[in-house]
Amino acid sequence: MAAGATGDVAARIRRTILSGDFAPGQRLVEADLCELYGASRSAVRQALRELVGEGLVEVERNKGARVRVVTTAEAVEITEVRMVVEGLLAAKAAERVTPEQAERLLDLKRAMRERVEAHDPLAYSDLNAELHALVREIAAQRTARDILVRLQGQLVRHQFRLSLQPGRAAASLVQHERIVDAIVARDPAAAESAMRDHLRDVITQIAKSTAADVLARA
Repeated sequence: MAAGATGDVAARIRRTILSGDFAPGQRLVEADLCELYGASRSAVRQALRELVGEGLVEVERNKGARVRVVTTAEAVEITEVRMVVEGLLAAKAAERVTPEQAERLLDLKRAMRERVEAHDPLAYSDLNAELHALVREIAAQRTARDILVRLQGQLVRHQFRLSLQPGRAAASLVQHERIVDAIVARDPAAAESAMRDHLRDVITQIAKSTAADVLARA
């Protein structure tokens, strides 16, 4: 199968993992993936190798491939790197934002507040992801964007758990409003600071969430 076709299989498996339809730790059986995606076994094997390189899949000897489970310690480390990279992207976005892009940011800010007031954390989480994607788009810094997309793919389980914490959406909203306001004001230093503060809080919440899980099982 052509390289482009193999890349398409990898992209489809990646989307399934990132959407949460493949759970962390779930086995990825080649025959099942061939049937699911209508792909050859060689294309599936190559796609899995690509996803291993991205940290989304791991292969164990005599057990095959499975969706990689990211530990809390790894999630914290990844988010620490995100803090630096997304801080850069926020600063770049503040330097490069156009009036039309600023309006899109403000529209998202209003929509996020509406979802918080409606007590709809899942819809808020989707808008949250949309906002971060828009900041990446405005920043137009391809290297940082590519690094970030790869890192975020490993945090799906942790991000989903955080989105369902009571009161999390309301706290997150205030942080995102600061990010939007700084970018719209074309203030790179404030935008970078706001993004770093937001992700620093995410790290705190990841640790708290894990501690709560341990206590619940005790």
